[in-house]
Amino acid sequence: MTVHIGAQPGQIAETVLLPGDPYRARWAAETFLSGAQLVNDVRGMLGFTGTWKGNRVTIQGSGMGMPSLSIYVNELIRDYSAETLIRIGSCGAMQDRVKLRDVILAMTASTLSTPSRGIFRELNFAPCANWTLLRAAAAAAEAKGVAAHVGGIYSSDVFYDERPDLNEQMIRHGILGVEMEAAELYTLAARFGKRALAVLTVSDHLITGEALPSADRERSFGDMVEIALEAAFT
Repeated sequence: MTVHIGAQPGQIAETVLLPGDPYRARWAAETFLSGAQLVNDVRGMLGFTGTWKGNRVTIQGSGMGMPSLSIYVNELIRDYSAETLIRIGSCGAMQDRVKLRDVILAMTASTLSTPSRGIFRELNFAPCANWTLLRAAAAAAEAKGVAAHVGGIYSSDVFYDERPDLNEQMIRHGILGVEMEAAELYTLAARFGKRALAVLTVSDHLITGEALPSADRERSFGDMVEIALEAAFT
């Protein structure tokens, strides 16, 4: 048990999926895991452990933004021995070729700032995904017939962005989408020698202004969860 996770020793699996929304964690656990049991509800940040095709999996909410995710990932790794951590979440597309409901597999995650920035001082550390997970996720998406894009994303430290000039430069340089957590996840995984990946569903589009209707999100997010699970155990 830690300050933010109430699970007992042995209740957290080595493989952890990390949606930001705790209610999405519950939905994913009920939909994809067998024998899912609630193992954490501290501060309402729900976590569940069950099995998928005989493999133990924990699905733990991580909250919104890098500071929140950093707390959970630090504790999952240091106190519960998590080895594989996969973010499953939504993102906004930043390229015309990326469409609503597509999946983005984040090879790299650019950012202005993370909770780890103070460690690196003047160094611009380039956090990236685990190659084995990335390759397996791409293969899983192809096998499912899901439109998937592999490349760089932007992890923002604000939701209400007021830097259109920065967005223009990221679009110009091929950044596929924007979210708020992956850069810190990749940095922590590198620090502790663990495997990490972000599998993201495009829910809205920064260029076209389109947004995925809430009624359509569950089916699209299901593809993302299945890709993440396949990648973890391939």
